[in-house]
Amino acid sequence: MFTIQTEDGAARRGSFATVHGVIETPVFMNVGTAAAIKGALSTEDLKTIHTQVQLSNTYHLHVRPGDEVIKKLGGLHKFMVWDRPILTDSGGFQVFSLAGLRKIREEGVTFHSHVDGRLIFMGPEESMRIQSNLASTIAMAFDECPPSKAERKYIEESVARTTRWLKRCKDEMHRLSQLPDTINPAQMLFGINQGGVLDDIRIAHAKEIAQLDLDGYAVGGLAVGESHEEMYHILDVTVPHLPKEKPRYLMGVGTPANIIEAVYRGVDFFDCVYPSRNGRHGHVYTDRGRLNLKNAKYELDDRPIAEDCDCPVCRTYSRAYIRHLLKAGEMLGLRFCVMHNLHYYNTLMEQIRDAIAEHRFEAFRKEKLESLASGEDD
Repeated sequence: MFTIQTEDGAARRGSFATVHGVIETPVFMNVGTAAAIKGALSTEDLKTIHTQVQLSNTYHLHVRPGDEVIKKLGGLHKFMVWDRPILTDSGGFQVFSLAGLRKIREEGVTFHSHVDGRLIFMGPEESMRIQSNLASTIAMAFDECPPSKAERKYIEESVARTTRWLKRCKDEMHRLSQLPDTINPAQMLFGINQGGVLDDIRIAHAKEIAQLDLDGYAVGGLAVGESHEEMYHILDVTVPHLPKEKPRYLMGVGTPANIIEAVYRGVDFFDCVYPSRNGRHGHVYTDRGRLNLKNAKYELDDRPIAEDCDCPVCRTYSRAYIRHLLKAGEMLGLRFCVMHNLHYYNTLMEQIRDAIAEHRFEAFRKEKLESLASGEDD
C-alpha cells in the first residue's frame, strides 16, 4: 500500500494506495471537521486547490447529523460528494479536550455532548463502528491523549490503556470488515503513539505498536503545550522506531515551519486547523510569513496576497479588496483567505515532494525556513 519512491536524509517521498485513490506523500490533509471546510469551500474548490485528502471528525459527526444517518445516505464520501481519500479521527482528542466533562475507564469514556449535553459513551468498539458507518478511507484508533506535561505515572497508565484499546480497535475493525452491510470493507487503521514528552515511554510504545502490523502509524499528543524544540526532540527519538515501510502521521501539526521540520525527521502525513482557522480571522500565509489583512497598511495595497501564488484568489483579487470584505464582515473575505491558505499548504507539500525527489530537500528546508522567518509584517 505504501511505496517509498525517494529518500533524502530521513525525508521520504512516497505514494499510499487506497481504495479511494493514491495519496502522494508528504501530504497535508485539509480539515473538514463536520464534513465541511470551515470557510465555505466546496468540493469543487478543494479539487481546484489540489486537495488530496480531507479529514473529518468521528465525534462531531456522531453527534450531528449522526453516523447512522450518514450510513443510510451511502457513507461520508457520497454524503460530502468527495471521491478522494478521507481520514476520520477517532474521537480520542475530544476525550482530551472535554476534560471537564468526561470520565475515563477501561471500557471507554463517558462524556457530555457539547451540543445538547446528552451523555455519550465511546470506547474502541464504538469508535470503530462509527467510523465504519462513515466508511472513511482511513480510520484512527481510539486513544487517550494525555497532557504532555502530566505526571509520569499518569502517562504510563494512559499509554498502557491506549495500547489495549488499539488491540480492541484492530479486532473490531476486522469483525466489521466481514459484515455484508459494511460500506468500505477495505477501510484502513492507523495506530497512535503517545507518551507526552517522555522519551523512554514514547520509544517503548512505538516499538510495541509497531508489532501490530497496522496500515499506518501516528504520533499524537504533541502541539498541546510543549515547545517546538520539545516536539522536534520527541520526533527525533520516536519516528525511527515506527515501521519504515508504513506511513507516519503527525497529528494536529502545524505551521509551515513545523511541517518542514517534521518532514526532515521522516513524517509523511499532516493535518492542522491553522490554515482555515487563521484564514477566518484574516490571517494569510506567504513564503515571507503570515500577514494580517485587517491591518490598515493594506487599505490601498493593490497587490495579491502573494505575488508568486497562482491560487484563484491571488489571480484575481487585491489585498485592499479582501481587507475591505473582512472589515465589512462579508463572508466572501474569509472564504478568500481560507482558500488561499489551503492552496498555500497544498502547494508547500508539492514543493516538498519535488525537493525530496530531486535530492535537494536540505537546501529547500534552509531557504524556506529563512524566508518564513523574515516576516513580511515586521
